Amino acid sequence: MNRFLQALLLLVMTWAAVGCSQLPLRDPLRISLVGIEPLPGQGLELRMAMKLRVQNPNDTPVDFDGIALDVDLRGLSFASGVSDQVGSVPRYGESVISVPVSVSAISVLRQGLSFANGDRSSVSYTIRGKIGGSMLSGSTFKANGQIELPTSLLGSGTP
Repeated sequence: MNRFLQALLLLVMTWAAVGCSQLPLRDPLRISLVGIEPLPGQGLELRMAMKLRVQNPNDTPVDFDGIALDVDLRGLSFASGVSDQVGSVPRYGESVISVPVSVSAISVLRQGLSFANGDRSSVSYTIRGKIGGSMLSGSTFKANGQIELPTSLLGSGTP
């Protein structure tokens, strides 16, 4: 009986190893922020559509079913959003996905205080999220960047 269990365990481990070796290895998707458009909000809430460029550096298309993201500005939580979009990013291709996000009044106030006390020439951002797919093809992403503010918005800097 003991030899039977050992043989069964060896067989299961072999199947698992073969199964894992058959999984496709792929490079991560590249995500970048390419635009922001205003949306109607409710009450003290701000709404925006964030346009994300999704690049697929792989030789097979990537199908997606939904996307969720969180946005930080200057290291502080700013906005979050989800979309139930369904689509595909072609092999060695790209797609632009629009995700509606919500910004609370508290987040706007916190960012205003941070802006008043920090460097006003640029704003750093981080976008973290997940693109849904089948059980093994969904992927997480993280993108960082800087938004350079126009000098006309900054004023002369003297009171």
